[in-house]
Amino acid sequence: MSAVFEVQHRLRPMLETDLPRIHRIELASYDYPWSLGNFSDSLHAGYSMWVREAEGEVIGYYTLMVAAGEAHLLNLTIAPSWRRHGLGRDLLDHCLARACDHGADSVFLEVRTSNLVAIALYHSEGFVDLALRRDYYPARQGREDALIMKKALAC
Repeated sequence: MSAVFEVQHRLRPMLETDLPRIHRIELASYDYPWSLGNFSDSLHAGYSMWVREAEGEVIGYYTLMVAAGEAHLLNLTIAPSWRRHGLGRDLLDHCLARACDHGADSVFLEVRTSNLVAIALYHSEGFVDLALRRDYYPARQGREDALIMKKALAC
């Protein structure tokens, strides 16, 4: 068993007090991160936002927006030092279950076409490619395409 699972883990709803740690993870994870305001606005809008803790420290999170029977996964991130242990998959599974709890029939997401690890995770969890959104993300050399993916839910 991986040493990462020898520590106590739990999932819980995100709190306003989590935002500084979440933002530090976001800054460490992406060249073009969400702002603290993006997280705060999402939390105040009532989106389904959850954190994963290990020994009381936030190590991952997701933001899920649900409306009109559809869910949109806006952000799912594991802190860099905690990656490659299945925690992202576990967090995604939790997210999909919450989408069902909120009455969604399907989940959509956009992912950078260069993020092959995330794309492989989403494919392995039953997401299918729908389309490309050209020049969706800022990038060091101009813009980068987003792959739009969808998973039909069987809740």
